[in-house]
Amino acid sequence: MSELTELTATRLADGYRKGEFGPVEVTRAALRRAEEIQPEVNAFVRLLADDALERAAASEERWRRGEQLGPLDGVPVTVKDILLLRGAPTLKGSRTVDPAGRWDEDAPSVARLRERGAVFLGKTTTPEFGWKGVTDSPLSGVTRNPHDPTRTAGGSSGGAAAAVALGAGPLALGTDGGGSVRIPAAFCGIFALKPTYGRVPLYPASAFGTLAHVGPMTRDAADAALLMDAIAAPDSRDWSGLPPAPGPFSEALGGGVRGLRVAFSPSLGGQVRVDPAVAAVVRRAVERLAGLGAYVEETDPDLADPVEAFHALWFAGAARVTQALGREQRERLDPGLREICRAGGRLSALDYLAAVDVRMDLGRRMGRFHDTYDLLVTPTLPVTAFEAGAEVPRGSGHRRWTGWTPFTYPFNMTQQPAASVPVGLAYGLPVGLQLVAARHRDDLVLRAAHALYEAGVTLSGS
Repeated sequence: MSELTELTATRLADGYRKGEFGPVEVTRAALRRAEEIQPEVNAFVRLLADDALERAAASEERWRRGEQLGPLDGVPVTVKDILLLRGAPTLKGSRTVDPAGRWDEDAPSVARLRERGAVFLGKTTTPEFGWKGVTDSPLSGVTRNPHDPTRTAGGSSGGAAAAVALGAGPLALGTDGGGSVRIPAAFCGIFALKPTYGRVPLYPASAFGTLAHVGPMTRDAADAALLMDAIAAPDSRDWSGLPPAPGPFSEALGGGVRGLRVAFSPSLGGQVRVDPAVAAVVRRAVERLAGLGAYVEETDPDLADPVEAFHALWFAGAARVTQALGREQRERLDPGLREICRAGGRLSALDYLAAVDVRMDLGRRMGRFHDTYDLLVTPTLPVTAFEAGAEVPRGSGHRRWTGWTPFTYPFNMTQQPAASVPVGLAYGLPVGLQLVAARHRDDLVLRAAHALYEAGVTLSGS
């Protein structure tokens, strides 16, 4: 059973097709793995064993009859507890959300997976309302790193990343408003994609507005493409969603990187202090891209740090999330969340619109940058995973999580596709490389990531 938990979704579908194993056996193995890892890493807020096994049994019968609903039929998937999953409370890491509410609707991405026969193992942990880049909350406690439980899994999709890394389902749905699939992917050693904004529909709309994306968290880029083929479908509930993608993402993986123009920015023009061991791992991976035929140039985008503008947008969103809470409920919030809500509540409409102006200019500059370069490559993060339960690394001097995530949140502001690829180890902990493309070129990001996987760039680095 342990071998089944190590297989990718692509391999599971192939095994189902060949009759080597079935969805029930795979689901039992994934549930058992989830129960094993939960005491140490705390990846789940809720397991849905009965429902998962019922869906697996129905899937197994479809495969037996040759009437499967596609390659994800019977494949285990987890859902971050920010996204609606019919029949299960979505508490968003908060003691202020009533579990007794009506939970009778799926988020668009969940609905697309349900239609395709996927098996929902459970809901994964998140910080309260997904507000920060690590995963701990007053409701569910601290989520820990699969490589070292004394360290953070990152966030805000930390439970999803830990579950995938440890074999509790090969696929996970996460959300990303400032790095929230890429940060934990880098810390936990898995793959994650923040798609172009609107490519994967989101409902209900996020209070963080058009910063918030839904994205796949997987073992590799091929699985992410398979998941994107399912979830990147229009849904009338998302007024800002994009039309259908030009073609299947899974069919665009094989182009390689030969001839692509790649800009490598190791520190955003010296703005970011990157741990030397992290920098060395990322540089070796970039050299592999060059060896595969990409034209790599070390250069920086015109990207002055937009953190103050991001804070205005983010803090205002947080204030909006909690606007309806009474005084007693506010006292139950994460103290850090209370603090940024107060800051957001003091912002004026003009402050917010000034931040929007910064965002629009940033998007314009990145659009011009991608007239010259197909891909931008950076470290995903400048550090490896730090102490669990802390918002910032001890002794870093950072006030908020944005201090150590300067490579991720700018590309939420620009709505570009960006992925984190695990490319090695530093101090025995995973290091991620970030691939960024122009808006609507999710296919390029997946293609380049797949090329790295095909070339054997793995966690077995320094």
